[in-house]
Amino acid sequence: MRAAVILCGVVLAASAAFAHVTVRPQQSRAGTEERYTVRVPTEGRVTTTSVELEVPADMTVTEVVAGSGYTFETRREGNRVVAIIWKQDIPPRAVGEFVFVARNPAKDGPVAWKARQRFADGTSADWVGVEGDRRPAAVTTIVAAP
Repeated sequence: MRAAVILCGVVLAASAAFAHVTVRPQQSRAGTEERYTVRVPTEGRVTTTSVELEVPADMTVTEVVAGSGYTFETRREGNRVVAIIWKQDIPPRAVGEFVFVARNPAKDGPVAWKARQRFADGTSADWVGVEGDRRPAAVTTIVAAP
């Protein structure tokens, strides 16, 4: 019985590790323009209604790609896009995907994408922690250009 409980806990922990807001690709070249995809699963029983992605300080968003079934808006400070908010009803066990284009920073290193996922019942999940946290931010590793 104890082994079954432990196994169940491991399976649940493993599934939770893969079920958070992600940004792909996980690696990109310094100083280049990259097409990024934000993947938003609805893990629980309440529909996701929106996701807000903070744009890291060294990133420059050049385009937010329009798609069907959702709307988006940007928040700016001066001419710089500091956040993108996508609105779409994503039912439980479904996934939404959103695309934008950004110019990467000139220096290499990790870039953390902090996100807030909002739900139909008024609650939210902040994906802002470091790797290993319950709700980690997505990370893209910027590598030096050859």
